[in-house]
Amino acid sequence: MTQSSVAVSVDAAHWVVLNASPDIRTQLEAFPALHPRFLRETPIVGVVLTNGDVDHIAGLLSLREKSGFALYATAEGLEILRDNAVFGVLDRELVKFRQIDQEAAIEPVPGLHITPFAVPGKVALYMETESVELEAVGGQTIGLLLETATRVAAYVPGCAALPDWLVDRLAGVDLLLFDGTVWENDEMLLTGTGQKTGARMGHVPLKGPEGSLNRLREIEGRKVFVHINNTNPILQPDGAARAEVMSMGWDIAHDGMQIVL
Repeated sequence: MTQSSVAVSVDAAHWVVLNASPDIRTQLEAFPALHPRFLRETPIVGVVLTNGDVDHIAGLLSLREKSGFALYATAEGLEILRDNAVFGVLDRELVKFRQIDQEAAIEPVPGLHITPFAVPGKVALYMETESVELEAVGGQTIGLLLETATRVAAYVPGCAALPDWLVDRLAGVDLLLFDGTVWENDEMLLTGTGQKTGARMGHVPLKGPEGSLNRLREIEGRKVFVHINNTNPILQPDGAARAEVMSMGWDIAHDGMQIVL
């Protein structure tokens, strides 16, 4: 129920965090493998950002305590951090900003290759102007392909649409962690919690012909919904929506979930 962050390791000693959520301190405290082993030390060797949403960058401010790691983001993501003076608290002598480019793999730890790839999305809410392209394809929103010698996973916590080329890209992975923000496009309106549709927020719904349940139905690997809004009925333990999702071969992420491939 806390916000979206994922920690990845190939040796259970060196970890790469995918997106630094505002809840990251609580998440780190709950997972002993990520605790410092001595003063000013951290098992986190890298943080990779998929976009500039507050949900994904605010946690960087909790990682400022003079522990070194590499921070990976697209040119657009790094520009956000450099333009906002508050992120100057990240000591650049210790936190190395490293640009990642689409389709160019990085190896933040030995044995783990991460390849950024574009997915349809929009700029972060606080960067919106009067005209917003909701399904832009570029550096403002990316997915991550995670590869070891034997396994492949994909992490896509924010995605505005599922065109054929993206569905094809996700085929064949052993694990897919995918955007599960809303059940229906007009969910916020129906629940009286907001005025924006899922599409306006840059998130494809689960339901409907163009929704993720239908569009990703042929993916054979393990499938897990992440980045789930608190309005989404799949969070209800005994609800029909949750039962439907699980009957279609999906898992629903939860705090402390561990997946071993």
